[in-house]
Amino acid sequence: MIKTAETYHVSVLLKESVDGLAIRPDGVYVDVTFGGGGHSREILSRLGAHGHLYGFDQDADAELNIVNDDRFTFVRSNFRYLKNWMRYYEVDGVDGLLADLGVSSHHFDDESRGFSFRFDAPLDMRMNKRAGMTAADVVNNYTEEQLSDVFYLYGELKNARKIASLLAKSRQEKPILTTGRLMEIAEKLFPREREKKEMTKLFQALRIEVNHEMDALREMLLGACELLKPEGRLCVITYHSLEDRIVKNVMRAGNAEGKVEQDFFGQVKSPLHLINNRVIVPSDEELTANPRSRSAKLRIAVKN
Repeated sequence: MIKTAETYHVSVLLKESVDGLAIRPDGVYVDVTFGGGGHSREILSRLGAHGHLYGFDQDADAELNIVNDDRFTFVRSNFRYLKNWMRYYEVDGVDGLLADLGVSSHHFDDESRGFSFRFDAPLDMRMNKRAGMTAADVVNNYTEEQLSDVFYLYGELKNARKIASLLAKSRQEKPILTTGRLMEIAEKLFPREREKKEMTKLFQALRIEVNHEMDALREMLLGACELLKPEGRLCVITYHSLEDRIVKNVMRAGNAEGKVEQDFFGQVKSPLHLINNRVIVPSDEELTANPRSRSAKLRIAVKN
């Protein structure tokens, strides 16, 4: 079932993140994770007649939520191509960019997409259903060593090798094509008291690999550093340590690795500087209304 904009996704840290953009009424802004359009609508409500907003999303379902506003342009694309599309639209610089890196509630609740272990569904996990490999392709075609690396790097699973080994043996009997079959195999290695948490990490690792999320994030952030005008704002909401580390490194050092360069006077050479040294987290009220926001962290930086 395709959901409406109102139920597609509950926007996380809505006011805090849009406040962080310090919106100028005539400015140019980008929401690289359009989704249900919640953040985009809030940005548009603060723009004047001459402001403009570009919204990115590679998921065709998100197009049902497109905002009917002359000041809005929807870009059906992965946000890793941010620079290319801004060049296409002849945009030389932007005043602010917002990214909510969380997976939409819609994706977890849509049984057909394979993002959640709550349903027995095809092992897909593609954000863009029109192209690319599926999670089933990864599980059945990667070598045991490649699977182990994916589970360790992107799921931070301590028993990544054992999981990879068990999957490699199981797929020889018959292909692993559904979330239910994957769970049936993997749960043998998870202690019952940690089963849900470990399964979440396993599904996260596969989702990140299928969608090349870390590479896309690096490219988008470095593109944002170039596109932002002086005093332009970058607001990013993260949900797990892997993406948060990359965001923090780029905001502090100007690169995903966090390698700090200093000038002759010992000043850090970076295109950005952090506005909030401590991350902004959801209020108690938001956590009560939307428990899925509990791991959200907002970081805000400004272009030097």
